[in-house]
Amino acid sequence: VFTTSSAGGLSDIFMRVLGEEMRPRLGQPLIIENRPGGAGNIAARACQDAPPDGYTICIINADTMVYNQFLFKKLSFDPETGLTPIINLFHLIQVLVVNADLKVKTVDELVAVSKQKAGKLSYLTAAIPMVVYMDSLKRDKGADWVRVPFKGGGEATNAILGGSTPIGLIGLGNVITQIQAGKMTALALVNNIRTPQLPDVPTLTDTGYKGAPSQTWYGLFVPAGTPKAIIDKLNAEVTRVVGNPEFRDKYIISRGLVPAINSPEEFAKEIKEDRAAAKEVVKESGLEPQ
Repeated sequence: VFTTSSAGGLSDIFMRVLGEEMRPRLGQPLIIENRPGGAGNIAARACQDAPPDGYTICIINADTMVYNQFLFKKLSFDPETGLTPIINLFHLIQVLVVNADLKVKTVDELVAVSKQKAGKLSYLTAAIPMVVYMDSLKRDKGADWVRVPFKGGGEATNAILGGSTPIGLIGLGNVITQIQAGKMTALALVNNIRTPQLPDVPTLTDTGYKGAPSQTWYGLFVPAGTPKAIIDKLNAEVTRVVGNPEFRDKYIISRGLVPAINSPEEFAKEIKEDRAAAKEVVKESGLEPQ
């Protein structure tokens, strides 16, 4: 299994526990190979170039499969024809949080504080739709902040906690304990997915935002040309494991994730729709391919 994360990252940990559950039925272990870096392109290329014999699968997120073709002048893999979808595993719940010392409770209050501290507030996010959202608040409401590079969930959390970058649009799993401890304040759920962990926090739509929310899913893929029977078998096995309420609660819901199990055909359709939306989001953002 190729993963886009480093050891200990979200997809690495999930595939290890999933592999243990699937091992008795598959008759062999899943061997994890971490291929981080390159905005996910390195792992995707390794997966695409592997033999399509069913012995290589990979866990890749939406940014790599949906956004990267619009963000890079040249890709080392073909997101449309190089890989075949097996199943969508889960969505991350993403949240707009601030350091509690800012003493704001809503997006509007954050905008007001940013005007008082003109040019001094910074934010971080790994998601391009969220950059577009923050830019829209600048344009429509006169907010004043700057974006700083996003390096990883752990570093991002520390930057928000330390106050050097007091605003973050980040996966809930990274910051739920800090929210519960009162060190961070959650202002909005930025991919419009509700969670029982934050029942009183509004979604972006609730706040009146009309643009595209961030689509942050993680799914399984195989090299193009892998036999359909193998794809269907893998889909059925993953569906069986995630269908177990104990597994789902322990490894998905409690970690700030939302199950997204579907068929290969449904997943392929979702990706196509997400890609069309991504093209428009990147165009609106004014970002030039690198």
